[in-house]
This record gives sequence, C-alpha cells and structure tokens, in this order.
Amino acid sequence: MTRTSAPGVRVKDLTVVYKTPAGELPALGGVSLSLAPGTITGIVGESGSGKSTLALSLLNAVQPPGRIKEGSVEIDGLGNVVELTGEELRRARGRQVGYVFQAAQNSLNPLKTVGKQLLDLGRSHDFDDLPALLKDARALLGRMGLDGGRVLDSYQHELSGGMRQRVGIMFALVLNAHLVVLDEPTTALDMITQAAILKIVRDVHHERGLTTLIITHDMGVAAEVTDSLAVMYGGRVVEHGPTTEVLGSPRHPYTKGLIRAIPRLSGDIDEARALPGRPPTLGTIPKQGCVFRERCPMRIAVCDTVDPEPVTRDARTVACHAVGRPATPIVPKEYV
Repeated sequence: MTRTSAPGVRVKDLTVVYKTPAGELPALGGVSLSLAPGTITGIVGESGSGKSTLALSLLNAVQPPGRIKEGSVEIDGLGNVVELTGEELRRARGRQVGYVFQAAQNSLNPLKTVGKQLLDLGRSHDFDDLPALLKDARALLGRMGLDGGRVLDSYQHELSGGMRQRVGIMFALVLNAHLVVLDEPTTALDMITQAAILKIVRDVHHERGLTTLIITHDMGVAAEVTDSLAVMYGGRVVEHGPTTEVLGSPRHPYTKGLIRAIPRLSGDIDEARALPGRPPTLGTIPKQGCVFRERCPMRIAVCDTVDPEPVTRDARTVACHAVGRPATPIVPKEYV
C-alpha cells in the first residue's frame, strides 16, 4: 500500500513469551503503547526490560524460542502486523517499516559491498528502477556527511562504527518507509559521532515525515531527540508521557531511580545514586504483583499481590499503586 503520511501505531495488550525448560516465560506482559503520527518516541529502561522485544514485535519479527502470544500491533496502512504472514509480512519489512539494528555491523553481509546489498534489497522488493535506488542511497549518505559512491563500493570492514550506523539508517529509509525503528542507534559510538547520528535522526525524521521509535538505555539520547518517552521495566511500560514532563517531573519510582542514577558533570557527585538490587530476568519476573516491588522505596501491601493497572491523567500514564494515594510505604532495606 502506498502511504504519503506518517502512520500512527497502537500496541494493545501485547504479550511475548519465550520457551524455556521451565515453560513459557513472559518477556512482555500485556504492553499497551501508542505512537502518535509524525512523532519521535523513546523507550528507555535497563537491559532486559523488554525494549528490543517490543521493537521487534512491530515487525512481527520475534524469533523462536520466542513468540507473540497475545495482543495486537496496529499500524496505519498495514493493519494488525501480528496477523501478517508470508509474502505480505516480508514486503512490509523494509518497505513500510524500516529497522536499524543495534549492532550495525551484524546487519551487513561481510562478503558483499554495501551497493550490492542495496541492489539485493531492491530486487527483493521488486524495485523496477535500480539505478534510481542507488541514486537515492548516494543522496541519503551524502546528507549524512559521507561519500555515497565510496560507501556503496565498500565492504563492512572498510567502514567505521559511525559509518556503518549511517549505512543502517540509509537501508531503513531508502525504500521510503514512514515508520522507522532505531534500536540503540548510538551504542559504542564516541560522543562526537553520537551527536552527529542524533542530528541525522532529527533532520531525516522531519524532512521525510516519519513516525520514529528509538530504543535506548541513555537518558541523554532520549532527552535530545524524543517527543514522548516510555519507561519499561520487567516487560511492562511503567510510565509514558511527553519527554520534558517525564524527565522533569517523573512520577513512577523506577523513573525517579533512573534519573537519580545519572552522573552529573557539576555539583555534588554523591547526588547520583544507583538503583539498589538488580532488574528481573525471565525466570525471576513475579507471576503476580508489581514487577518493581523488590526495588521500590514506595512499596505498599497491595504491590505484593496485584499488578498495577496503567492510569492516564493529563497525557501521563503511570502504572503504580502508590502514585497519587496516601499510604505508609514498606521501605526495602537498601533504602534505609
């Protein structure tokens, strides 16, 4: 389907499980999240929180032993991606949903030049005008400050990490996808290259009229480029809202802990305080109650038995029993 405007995305009650010797364990537990058309949404959280699993679900690309057990991913112009199969799903990937993988070098074939891989991509999506595809790729790479001709003639080992990351962005955009997912786009890059990549993301997003999702563990990256921010923990979205509000006045205790742990360049360095404990793994996510309760300074009795429902007020969504209600917290010993 041809689309000329940025799509909206609506994830509803999405559950993704992985088969293990202990049975099927949830990596995502009933996640609901909306991406407004034309916006940049960030997802932050510690490693293992479910960020990349959620991103892969937008392409229905969760690989065995994982599977999407329940829920839907509605994308304007595509419908429910969870229901797409075979050729219809293959065509949607790349052509309508672009994906920039976390390790850019792992998404490139070391035995083929970038240009040959681009031609393979064009043929797989039945592009009739392959010279025009190459021309567009050279122009995109030029916009990113690279010599497009040289890059297309290069193998992956001839490119730096920052160059490979830009090639990944080019592959995600060259087929004119209007929904683009970037998984940790600045990981392992130096600060100058990070700044350049983020500027490219912002510029291309606005110039091409995209809906963009950025997965990151870096609050600075989220603050720099996103319009809205979702915070994930234990396979749940625990807070979501406008980025400036989430970072400026966080409501969920996990969001507060993440922000408090950020090192400062000035002032008292002791103000930065790491979150106590460790995030849960697939095998330790509790089957009932709040997934964050073991590390939470606002824990109350109901947290042990009831999973908090997300509540939306003033464009802010928070899933926490203790937010907005007076109660005597059960303070974990790490906070005493």
